[in-house]
Amino acid sequence: MLQIDNLVFSYHKKKAPIFEGINLTIHPGSVYGLLGKNGIGKSTLLYMMSGLMFPHKGHITLDGVEVRRRRPETLEKIFLVPEEFDLPAISVDAYVRRNSVFYPHFDREQFDRYLTDFELEPVKNLAKTSMGQKKKYLVSFALATNTPLLLMDEPTNGMDIPSKSQFRKVIASGMTEQKSIVISTHQVRDLENMIDRIDILNGGRLLLDSDTTTITSHLRFVKGAGEDDIEGALYKISTIAGYSAILPNPTGEESPLDIEMLFNYAIENPTEIERLFANPVK
Repeated sequence: MLQIDNLVFSYHKKKAPIFEGINLTIHPGSVYGLLGKNGIGKSTLLYMMSGLMFPHKGHITLDGVEVRRRRPETLEKIFLVPEEFDLPAISVDAYVRRNSVFYPHFDREQFDRYLTDFELEPVKNLAKTSMGQKKKYLVSFALATNTPLLLMDEPTNGMDIPSKSQFRKVIASGMTEQKSIVISTHQVRDLENMIDRIDILNGGRLLLDSDTTTITSHLRFVKGAGEDDIEGALYKISTIAGYSAILPNPTGEESPLDIEMLFNYAIENPTEIERLFANPVK
């Protein structure tokens, strides 16, 4: 669906590139978790996928068409939920009337159902709602557009704990085999049990691009273990309940994935991650 080939980008010519030869394919029917430290370029990459920013070298294509051309038939297939935004001082109904016309597969019944799931009312003035509520209104609209590609930048920022739980349920209910969702976040716990594939940006390149099944077939994640149980651990941290650790998985037995621990391990040991996942299953 979306193909990124040899992407290179820098904000200033005299500074090191943010991206150096990134290659990535976004397949339909998957939820991608785009991870990385703050300032690493996660938002920039999403904006390039949506055609709002342009690479200096390389190509980003959606169904074979360069996204940077911003053709209407391409833009109607993409929806971006930015990290920060404002909603106009109009009613929910007016917002839907004005914006849904750009998305031929928008479904009002779906939109109303998502509002119910988020416990939202069809307010008369969207501008007066809180940031957390604005996020939920826009996420509801984004899913209801039924675009093949949905991009979300830190979508749970501003949401309280119950809202984050609602968010995960709404994403799951709105997912189809024809849709791809890319979620950029530094709050990795918010993605637990929701994503199919993990992409970690580090040092201007894609450090890891792998589905969760492949990750857990290579690595075994344990929590609350004793010191004798984590001999040979690749990564470990001490907690009140014992050790949390990542160990080699020679038998390929799956274990529950701990995204936060995987991310910390990858950032601290990039060479090891590259060695383990040199030929990830696509």
